[in-house]
Amino acid sequence: MTLQVLGAGFGRTGTLSLKAALTTLGIAPCHHMVEVASHPEQAPRWAAAARDGVPDWRALLKGFCAAVDWPAAALWRELSVDCPDARVILTVRDATAWYASFRDTILEHTAALAPPSGSALRAVYDLTHELVLDGVFAGRADDAAYATGVYEAHNRSVIATIAAERLLVYDVAAGWAPLCRFLDRPVPQAPFPRLNTRAGFLREYFGRRGNRTARR
Repeated sequence: MTLQVLGAGFGRTGTLSLKAALTTLGIAPCHHMVEVASHPEQAPRWAAAARDGVPDWRALLKGFCAAVDWPAAALWRELSVDCPDARVILTVRDATAWYASFRDTILEHTAALAPPSGSALRAVYDLTHELVLDGVFAGRADDAAYATGVYEAHNRSVIATIAAERLLVYDVAAGWAPLCRFLDRPVPQAPFPRLNTRAGFLREYFGRRGNRTARR
């Protein structure tokens, strides 16, 4: 299956809403970090791809029509080259608002007690540490100025690298119109999905995590 859409935006920029929107538009299945929780065997493969590189990037996304959020977003450059026909969507939001959401969700709960070893969420936890916190943010994700600078530099790099006709810089608050225009799809009658708010993330996180007995 050929990758049709690659999401280059960081987590906490509306990526789960984008995943749901793409599914509604028939561009599915769509990979997202939530897939790693469902298939924890993916985690070491993604970590190895980021650390060492692999000969065929498509193997990581076999069976998927789209990929958004981390881990794919951390490898956007390689994937955009290896999948030259894929359209690229860079989800964006105000940098200060992004960091507040990232800090209060992903960062807070990967800095706290780890899920039990061998659990699905432990795979996500470990991958997030290696690929995102240590990889993307060089171990300085708790430094707001540094992390915000990384976020803004990333967005500039995507915009400078991807040809304008292939790229949509997209705030999910804009809803269906720009997304459907970019993908040449009719606007659905259904409301645009609004998923994974900060409060929703926390409910989901604690609901699945259960007893936290180990610290990283």
